[in-house]
Amino acid sequence: MPSTRCEEPRIIGDSRRLRESLAQGELAAATDCTVLIQGETGTGKELLAEMIHSVSSRRDSPFVKVNCAAIPLGLLESELFGHERGAFTGALIQRIGRFEFANKGTLFLDEVGDIPRKLQPKLLRVLQEHEFERLGSTRTIHADVRLIAATHRDLGRMVQRGRFRADLFYRINVFPITVPPVRDRAEDIPKLVEHFAAKYARLLNRPVATVPTEAMDVLRSYRWPGNIRELENFVQRSVILSPGPQLNPPLDELMRLKLEIPTEPVTLKDAERAHILRTLEKTHGQLAAAATMLGVPRSTLFYRIRRLGLAFQRPKKIN
Repeated sequence: MPSTRCEEPRIIGDSRRLRESLAQGELAAATDCTVLIQGETGTGKELLAEMIHSVSSRRDSPFVKVNCAAIPLGLLESELFGHERGAFTGALIQRIGRFEFANKGTLFLDEVGDIPRKLQPKLLRVLQEHEFERLGSTRTIHADVRLIAATHRDLGRMVQRGRFRADLFYRINVFPITVPPVRDRAEDIPKLVEHFAAKYARLLNRPVATVPTEAMDVLRSYRWPGNIRELENFVQRSVILSPGPQLNPPLDELMRLKLEIPTEPVTLKDAERAHILRTLEKTHGQLAAAATMLGVPRSTLFYRIRRLGLAFQRPKKIN
């Protein structure tokens, strides 16, 4: 049975970017509008959805969560709308769908971008008309459900590519909120580290009570591409590795990852520039050799170097 209640979640941090997202969530909570929470994987989109529900007029009604990416394609329709006995092979009993469970409350659809296109018209109908039928039934069921959707995908681009219905996108994009990644709220990292360290010290019966300043400086400077989920898992591992009262995180692991993971998302132009520069370095500035490695004529490489504004100087030979 899906979860049907949620307590007001504790969202850690007071950075400007986070406060802006929370303020937008409070504005949305005062209404029944559909909310689309956007953000990278691991940023805490579900926590924000729970917060919106917990301060809304529906807080005493069910809060039902569905991870659309975790349910097999053939079962998602049944999960959302339910089915009657004998509706398909294996349907031995009647099943109540998540929309029915969430009646008078809130339905949280996580990873809404993973909903298959053939199922999207039915989702659009229930959002617009507040009615649907279970699989194998002709009886129309009415449901008073407030929808909060979340995704790490660019739904607008998916619409352009024909992978997501435009009318459904406009229907769920009524009140978009973006949750910032950890790298954009670095001032919150110390509070997050201390919170997770205390949490796992208690759960794992470890004596960890403090975090050394040097370690905290490293944790704060790391960009955490996996966001809060990665940070929490790392702190949990650090607590396990800490026999004494001070947190002893494996900082060498972070330094290695820092060298392996790009620090900034790059555009295609940035990627092309970086690739050409690396190739020129490997060939010591020899355009002909670099062009051969890149699989383009020398004149084409020369043109791209000028177009990209590269100022690559051929290294001097050392005798």
